[in-house]
Amino acid sequence: MLELYHALTSTCSQKVRLCLAEKNIEWVSRPVNLAAEEHLTPAYLALNPNGVVPTLVHDGRPVVDSSVICEYLDETFPGPKLTPEDPVERAAMRAWMRFFEEVPTAAIRVPSFHQVIARRYQALDEQTFVEKIADIRPLRKNFYRRMGPHGFSQAEVAEALDELRHTIARMERALENSPWLIGAQFTLADIVVTPSFDRLDDLGLASLWAGKPGVANWFTRLKSRSSFALAYPKGSRLSEREPVRPLGKAALAGLC
Repeated sequence: MLELYHALTSTCSQKVRLCLAEKNIEWVSRPVNLAAEEHLTPAYLALNPNGVVPTLVHDGRPVVDSSVICEYLDETFPGPKLTPEDPVERAAMRAWMRFFEEVPTAAIRVPSFHQVIARRYQALDEQTFVEKIADIRPLRKNFYRRMGPHGFSQAEVAEALDELRHTIARMERALENSPWLIGAQFTLADIVVTPSFDRLDDLGLASLWAGKPGVANWFTRLKSRSSFALAYPKGSRLSEREPVRPLGKAALAGLC
């Protein structure tokens, strides 16, 4: 049996749902309520000591880390191959995946939390927030501490947007003459960065790829795939659940 512990709005959960849909794999949904901190319960931490989603459980054995889960699914299950056969192209795909984990996957959390999730905590004082919200997290304690109950600093938001712009520019060069990041084949590289783009769109930041036709057309093609609708059912976007706080002009302009 294949079980996925996930949350609809989690970008890392979304990439795994995309992979499952592309591979036509049947799976059992195990929703995790992040607002209720179900990912921090002893039972969940026994599956995933990082205290984050998603977690894949295959015949009772957990697999953690969203990109690792995607590679595991492609290696273990039949269906369309999402990894190139050619070793050089396979290495290029994995290089993209590592870059995406290092840069946009981390960067997108800053506007996401600043524009939406920090609102949940604005009534708390700093000490209560640190003790009751930040320090209970095994993996993201310091991320929450930097955010605080009122969101990130303008400088940190601007830095995250700069990293996202860098990602877009790098992808634009790769997509000038090919439909996907690794040429003609749709791969895991395309999958793992998709949630960052959908989140930017959801936060009202699609203007970051204005004037980038390669990226714009790539995202349009991606959204037209049948897997996209399956991975993003109703309620998958933050704006469907909570108000989105607009960013200041300085952050959008890249000023600190």
